[in-house]
Amino acid sequence: MSRSTSVAVIGGGIGGLTAALALLRAGFDVRVHEQSRAVSTVGAGIQLAPNCTRILHRLGVLPAIERLAFAPDTIEFRRWDDGTLLSSTPLGGGIAAGYGAPYLHAHRSDLVAVLADAVGDDRIETGRRCVGIRGDGVGAEILFADGGAAAADVVVGADGIHSMVRESLFGPEQPRFTGHVAYRGLVPAERLGHLDLEPTCVVRLGPGAHFVHYFVSAGRLHNVVCVVEEDSWTRESWTDTADPDELRTAFAGWDPVVRGIIEALDRPLKWALFDRPPLPRWSGGAVTLLGDACHPMLPYGAQGAAQAIEDAAVLATCLADADRRDLPGALTRYEMIRRGRATRVQQMSRANGERFHLPDGPDQLARDAAMRSSFGLSPDIDWLYGHDPMVPEPALA
Repeated sequence: MSRSTSVAVIGGGIGGLTAALALLRAGFDVRVHEQSRAVSTVGAGIQLAPNCTRILHRLGVLPAIERLAFAPDTIEFRRWDDGTLLSSTPLGGGIAAGYGAPYLHAHRSDLVAVLADAVGDDRIETGRRCVGIRGDGVGAEILFADGGAAAADVVVGADGIHSMVRESLFGPEQPRFTGHVAYRGLVPAERLGHLDLEPTCVVRLGPGAHFVHYFVSAGRLHNVVCVVEEDSWTRESWTDTADPDELRTAFAGWDPVVRGIIEALDRPLKWALFDRPPLPRWSGGAVTLLGDACHPMLPYGAQGAAQAIEDAAVLATCLADADRRDLPGALTRYEMIRRGRATRVQQMSRANGERFHLPDGPDQLARDAAMRSSFGLSPDIDWLYGHDPMVPEPALA
């Protein structure tokens, strides 16, 4: 294919920037259109498993990310009230040796900054909010809120859960409130020194709630996510400010470490978790979707960023292998390769949300017993961490 082929990526988040970088490395003419006035720094900690860090290595950005990230020793699951250890899985040298890539904790803004720097300022346009897409199968035109427009041979909608590209393709849709609300925030590590926190990712499971905490930003910050159940919610936002007293009440009676971390949270944010069923299609003509725009992940598998990064790698490969006259066919191949795996990860994450919140009783005891029997790296996770998107799985029919 002629590398004069133009690709417009709508959205300057992790998925969009990784797609732009992968496409640039393949020689395409790429432009990123981001609606914010600057590349976004919204968000806090994210986990980067080997299935995505090996892609970041191939793209040449992993060393820069490693300098800003934190490499945990283990992931632990513990009981909510007394901190009883339920399971422990190595995430340090063992997982890097087993899967050929590290497991990292990163601040979202650090990762976005590295990716944006690799893509280059000249390829990123900010303040460009997409309000619609027009296309006839041979290229597409992007319409912007400022009245401007841009044409491209391929358009990639990486514009998140509120994707305007998705709406342009398939019409509006209503997400389902899961009944789960996450409080999240970052705490300077020195404020938690009295708790003697280990270099681990800890997930504490309790009735109707769970609590996750781990270091990011080279150990300077501690990321905290506290998930509780609520009856209703009318907004889908990342930035609603939470009342700290709500959080203290929700986790009263939990392990003293949990209460100590909550006391150190100055201004937690509150984020309602919405779910969407898998889309039957991601593409139409010269337009396709990527990441949260087509397969939003509940954060119970720590795979949202990883799956968007996998999407980016497969998309770039499919387009690079295509004849310019068959770009829609390349997009169809991309989604057929990716939909089955993305759907499986969505289902895994949804099931974890139910499993993490079991009330104390027979089901919880059975869950805890199963966890205690599976210390160490389990081959059951090979399908997730060992996956290489450059060796595609069978396409979804």
